[in-house]
Amino acid sequence: MPHGNHAEGRPERGALQSHSALVERLGVVIDSELLTLALTHRSFAYERGGLPHNERLEFLGDSILGQAVTVRLYLDNPDLDEGALAKRRASVVSGVALAEVARTLGLGEFLRLGRGEELTGGRDKVSILADTVEAVIGATYLSAGPDEATALVLRLITPLMSDPGRFGAALDPKTALQELADSRKAPAPVYEVTGTGPDHAKVFSATVTVDGLATGTGTGTSKKHAEMAAALDAWTTATGASA
Repeated sequence: MPHGNHAEGRPERGALQSHSALVERLGVVIDSELLTLALTHRSFAYERGGLPHNERLEFLGDSILGQAVTVRLYLDNPDLDEGALAKRRASVVSGVALAEVARTLGLGEFLRLGRGEELTGGRDKVSILADTVEAVIGATYLSAGPDEATALVLRLITPLMSDPGRFGAALDPKTALQELADSRKAPAPVYEVTGTGPDHAKVFSATVTVDGLATGTGTGTSKKHAEMAAALDAWTTATGASA
């Protein structure tokens, strides 16, 4: 069922055909034009003269996601106070958590990306994957209605609610590692950071060691990001959370 694909969208024929696999994984029928829009990153749109892209749908989906998760957490956890509920919600709607949802769906293979993002690994970039999940939720709301959109959110997010600690660690891995060290009577984590490359494109590498507990490594475009990546690596190793 073709929908107004112009010359610049000719590769779209294959993409639209493959959408059936994504729709099956999502478990809800979404209008093909809306789904295509939800999968269109701004880099793709800008390279083609300013086509519509998915950021408005992302804005809508973020609100639907937040409401659905908030209601479910409230009803399922009568003993948790406001602070605990807020912390758990933040963990399961975080970019890291949503990117994991996207990878489970194989969402990366359906993205419409500009050449620059394509060349720099955009199909597995946390921010792009997380934003696209929200855009797909927004497209579902417009195409199938609020009940189906809420049902989709719960299908995607409920499995994460059983392990919120892992995604909470991803939000603030240095604090999570410090708390883990404290709980196991281990010394405070020690970080070592080095930088390579020119000032305008420096890459930092960090190693963190918690004596007798774990060692982690990570890289980033700033010292802070490198230390966070190393902390998450060490926390994951120490807790076995990757299993």
